[in-house]
Amino acid sequence: MATLPNYPYLQLRGVYDISSERVEKFSSHYDLHAYTSIDDLLRDEAVEIVVNLTNPQSHYQVSLRALEAGKHVYSEKPFAEELREARELVELAEQRGLIISSAPCSLLGETAQTLWRTLREDAVGRPLLVYAELDDGAVHQMPYKTWTSASGAPWPYVDEFQVGPTLEHAGYYLTWLTAFFGPAAEVVSFSGLLQPDRLGDHQSSSVAADFTSACITFHSGVVARLTCGTVAPENHTLQIVGDEGVLATTECWDYGAEVTIRKRVTGAESAHHYLTGPQVVPLVRGADYRFRYRDTHDMDFARGIADVGEAIRGGGAPLLSARHALHVLEVVLAISDPSENGRTLINSKFDDLEPTPWSLR
Repeated sequence: MATLPNYPYLQLRGVYDISSERVEKFSSHYDLHAYTSIDDLLRDEAVEIVVNLTNPQSHYQVSLRALEAGKHVYSEKPFAEELREARELVELAEQRGLIISSAPCSLLGETAQTLWRTLREDAVGRPLLVYAELDDGAVHQMPYKTWTSASGAPWPYVDEFQVGPTLEHAGYYLTWLTAFFGPAAEVVSFSGLLQPDRLGDHQSSSVAADFTSACITFHSGVVARLTCGTVAPENHTLQIVGDEGVLATTECWDYGAEVTIRKRVTGAESAHHYLTGPQVVPLVRGADYRFRYRDTHDMDFARGIADVGEAIRGGGAPLLSARHALHVLEVVLAISDPSENGRTLINSKFDDLEPTPWSLR
């Protein structure tokens, strides 16, 4: 809601929630029209895009209903909880000439686009290795039961713990890496539940893994190690190692996070080191959008919806494609629920993504 005004051509027609209490509180807080049912919403011919922000278990069914009603869809992550469901949604959208897209949209942020352009310019040579960290701190030791949204809705901690940090957060860096380096070919993963009693009175068997670590091999030859968890202290760093240097950022949840580069030095310059000190890479543009989400993360969450809206207005395809979202989900599921030997071959592919027009020189 906070960043939606950045896109005045997106007009919010109304909201719906299965809980009448929640929808009343939310619609009153933001002075919005409240639909009486999902059927009421889907009958509204003025609605072009359904933004699916339901709990993860409902993503597939709600998106399916919207597509069947002829609406375009932008879904919260995970796209679906099962790959076959996500594939069904993508195929249905393609058959009906509709757009379906999925969060996260941080690939469209200034930091990601700066990293991508620097890679295209071969500033660090041939990319070889990526270290990506998505540790979010020991959430179970924080006062999470007191967390509320701007409208007063409590943080849905039961859903969060049952879905787990990998399905919730791995996509933030996986969307970047697959855009930068192309489709993944293979995942080797470890998954573990280190704090099974985090829900207290709920059964520990319903709690998802709180730590995963995976090595991902891309068809392009790049290898990435991605760690997700809610046990270790917060760490969202990313390092992309090439044969001529290293690109890095400290945060994927800040569209204006600093990007740095360290270049390889040779001969007498190198002494005991082979890299220069970090130098700041100027962002492709300032992350100075007017309306901001002023909480723990400085992200323009509405940018993904705007991507769908621009595609509808222009008659083209969104930058964040459905086939790309399907591929990312397949990788995420391979990480979160590894096979018996931990090795999973990835079958899905996608057409190359295009960078944002404003990131091009």
